[in-house]
Amino acid sequence: MEEKRILCIGLVCLDIINVVDRYPEEDSDTRCLSQRWQRGGNASNSSTVLSLLGVPCSFMGSLAPSRVADFILDDLQRYNIEINHTILHPGCDFPASIVISNVSNGSRTILHMNRNLPDVTAEDFEKVNLSNYKWIHWEARNASEQVKMIQQVEHYNASVSSDQKITISVEIEKPREDLYQMFSYGEVVFVSKEVARDFGYESACAAVKGLYSRVKKGAYLICPWADKGADAVGPDGIIVHSDAFSPEVVVDTLGAGDTFNACVICALSRGQSLQEALVFGCQIAGKKCGVHGYDGIV
Repeated sequence: MEEKRILCIGLVCLDIINVVDRYPEEDSDTRCLSQRWQRGGNASNSSTVLSLLGVPCSFMGSLAPSRVADFILDDLQRYNIEINHTILHPGCDFPASIVISNVSNGSRTILHMNRNLPDVTAEDFEKVNLSNYKWIHWEARNASEQVKMIQQVEHYNASVSSDQKITISVEIEKPREDLYQMFSYGEVVFVSKEVARDFGYESACAAVKGLYSRVKKGAYLICPWADKGADAVGPDGIIVHSDAFSPEVVVDTLGAGDTFNACVICALSRGQSLQEALVFGCQIAGKKCGVHGYDGIV
């Protein structure tokens, strides 16, 4: 029997990456060391890493038909990511990010452009054959619609045996009040450093302690904190930690968080412990920071 897939739902965009030896000064004329196009977006990036880890996976998102969309679709296929559920929206603009990657310190600055492309709706999600999936991950965006999608999965889970149930995970990355309702819907919840700070927490440990009351009973809450590693807590109340695994030279941090999320999902979906999943996520996210793109991280 074919292994069930993991489905990631969220943004796909075009990253136009400009590599410079130092951040441009105001009114300066600076040459790029290089420029490249790369498929981006949190859910899209996590799909890439899952595929590299050997996990059958699918992506669901929105595309605006264009030459850029052709590039994106070709790249999804190159990584063997199923795209049956991706929705085309004629007449919309394709989301893009201009990324300035600074080789002197490994930092990156991102400028987003996303004007009129609709996010996936609950009506779109109704077309998904849920029996094909063992895990569905949402990048929190249009939360009111995503809650309806999750409720569809909860209804499905109530009708099948325990070994057929779908695990639900959510990532809350942006510090926006409307997204915080997503805390209570995931069995695995990823919360970013930015969101943790929006709640007044200054460490991953403090964040998972303080925010755990917001998640549903029995859930895992996970908070990565860049070069400080990551912390997590589950229903037993025990906080687990992993140090970061920084490369000798930081080359490209773009997508490191998406890499971490994918690795944790992969490990948990294969039955590993929360501690093992956390360490694996930090290890591969560290390797990601030492290379351009994703090839060669596993």
